[in-house]
This record gives sequence, structure tokens and C-alpha cells, in this order.
Amino acid sequence: MSRPATAAVDPGNDRPPFDLHPAPKSKRRIWLLAIGALVLLVVVLVGVKAGQIFSMINAGKLMVPPPESVTTAKAETMDWQGARSAVGSVVAVRSVILAAELTGTVRSIEFESGSTVKKGAVLVRQDTSSEEAQLASSLADLELAKQTLERARNLRKDQVNTQAELEAAEARAKQAQATVDQLRATIAKKVIRAPFDGRVGIRQMDLGQMLSPGTPVVSIQTVDPIYVEFQLPQQALATVKLGQKVSVGVDVFAGRSWTGEVTTINPEVDPATRNVRMRATVPNPDGQLTPGMFANVEVLSGQKNSVVAVPVTSVIFAPYGDSVFITEPGKDAAGKPATVVRQKFVRLGERRGDFVAVVSGLNAGEMVVANGAFKLRNGLTVAPNNALAPPTNIAPTPVDN
Repeated sequence: MSRPATAAVDPGNDRPPFDLHPAPKSKRRIWLLAIGALVLLVVVLVGVKAGQIFSMINAGKLMVPPPESVTTAKAETMDWQGARSAVGSVVAVRSVILAAELTGTVRSIEFESGSTVKKGAVLVRQDTSSEEAQLASSLADLELAKQTLERARNLRKDQVNTQAELEAAEARAKQAQATVDQLRATIAKKVIRAPFDGRVGIRQMDLGQMLSPGTPVVSIQTVDPIYVEFQLPQQALATVKLGQKVSVGVDVFAGRSWTGEVTTINPEVDPATRNVRMRATVPNPDGQLTPGMFANVEVLSGQKNSVVAVPVTSVIFAPYGDSVFITEPGKDAAGKPATVVRQKFVRLGERRGDFVAVVSGLNAGEMVVANGAFKLRNGLTVAPNNALAPPTNIAPTPVDN
């Protein structure tokens, strides 16, 4: 029986003839090489990126930002007439709502709503047929009483009647006269007349309507001249006097103003607001000023004051203080000549139209940034361009497009 062949084994080598798994040292070497390559790659990438960042930083240091585009205006000296501004209301000189005094039916209406009437003009007539009939009877009684009195007086002269009979005749004559007067007064009260010259409103009754005592008929107001009432702080009492001129304007008629004068200054100050109420009388021949209108009032003084004025748009309003930016020669970041700005804090005064007075902090002739000041800071370069600057006016006229 044959034996299987056996391979010869080298006694000095105990490893098998075919080793399918590499040694641990070979694995470690491969991992170390891979990690080293990865680290080298990361270092290279970091170096490249750092170079790019440093290049951008250097380029940013060398780059000069473009100047900001702004508009400028010169701080000018203006002569402003002293004035105090206020808001007020237009009030009729005389205003009343006419009402019926007695019960009666409307027989005729003799006015048109909104028309102008004269004092004493008949507006409404109530039915007085019953009173007129009673008046005719009372007149007959009065005539009889007068004749009886005349006879009693003649008889008394001849001592025919007694003094008592004469006094009784006089009493009857007075009673008859009183009855006639009462009926005439009743008829007169049923004819409603205009108590003064003025403009009537919209009628509040119709023909044939039964009116009770106190029923409104129509309003009537005097509008020429007209009052404008307004309030000023109590400090104004030191400067505002009776007869001082005022200028009145209303939004309804933009661009037009009316001139009047202060005619009444309230003798007491409102303890809640510390304001004093004043009244100006304004001529209103065309009747365009209507009672109840909101009015802008300027109380004018007799002298003019010299002020330094700048456009309102140039002022930066802030809780810690108002300021403006002025332009002056300087250098940009690259050291080249340029126009730079500098902030100056100012104290403001009166405002008129598009301008505001600067009490302190700015000199006449200095150039201020009129538009675009909100985006500036000290030392920033600017490029003034007034080609598209909006116009400024001491008395602007708004246009509704």
C-alpha cells in the first residue's frame, strides 16, 4: 500500500511555505505613510489659503474707498421778522341757532340755505291767523275803551260822574291796550327774523311743519370780520401786545394768507398747560375763512432779526444733541487732497419753511452737507454734487401730484 508524499520541511524555518497575512510592522508603516501624506496635504492647503488671505488683507489696506456722494449748502445770514407760531381755530364773531319761541305751523320760508342776510330780514313766518283775528277783536275793544274814557273825562270835568267811574274807564282802556300789545307781540314772535348781518346755514325745518318752543330753525353766523383763536406759552406775554399783526393761513387755500391783529389776550394762564389764550380779528370779505377751520397762526413782531440759517435736511437730530457735517479740505486714505467732513454740534432756533436758524455752533459761510449726512462720519471723504439737489424755500408750497 502506497503512502502519500510529504513535503520536505526545513528544520531551521518554522514559518509555513505560503504566508497569506503580512507582518504587523508592514501594516504600521503603511498607515504612517498615509497619515503623513494627509498631514502634508493639509499643511499645503492651509499655506495656500493663508497666502490668499494675507494677499487680500494687503490689497484691502492699499484700496481707497470711493467718496460718498452728497449735496452741500452754505450757511447763510438771513433777516427774519420775529414771529411766534401757533395753531388755532377760526371762530365766528357772532353765532347763534335761531329757534321757534311759540308753537305754530311754518307758513312760509323766506331764505335760501347758505345765503347772506341783513339784520331784521324775515326768515320764517308761522301761521298767525288765529292771533290776527283776536287782534281785530281786541282793537275794537280798545277803540270802545278809549271812547268811554274820553266821555268819562268830559263828564268828570262837569262833575257829572264820580272819580271812581273815571278810574274804572281808565283801567278798562289800559287792559284793552295790554291785550292788543300782547297779541301783537305774539304775532311778532311768530315771524323769525335775522338778529344781525350774517350767513345762514342749512335750514332745519320744512314748510307746513309744526314748530314747538325751542325747535331749531337755522343757524346764522357773522363771518366778516372773523375771529382766529390760538394759544401761546406764557412767556409770550412779555412780547405779544394788543394790536400786534398776525398772519393766518389754512390748508384749504394753500399759498394764501390773511392779515389781522391781536384784539384779545386772556387775562389768565391755563394752569394745566401754562398757555395763554389769544384772539385775533381778521378781515374776511370773501368769506373763505369758515368757522371751525384749522388755522396756522404767526404772530409777527415789528423788528427783523439776523440769523444763520441752514436747510433742515442738513441737521441730524439726536437725543444727545443736534449736529451738522461741514465740508473742508483734507486728504483721503491714500494721502491725496480731497474734501472731508467734520461733525459740529449746534443749537437750533426757529424754523421757517425748509430752513432752520442755528443759534450757536456754526458760522455764516461754512458749507454744510444738505443731503446724505446720515451716512457720514468724521474724516470721511465726500464728493459734493448739487446737480440733483432739491430746491429749498423759506415759504414752500406743497404740491400734491
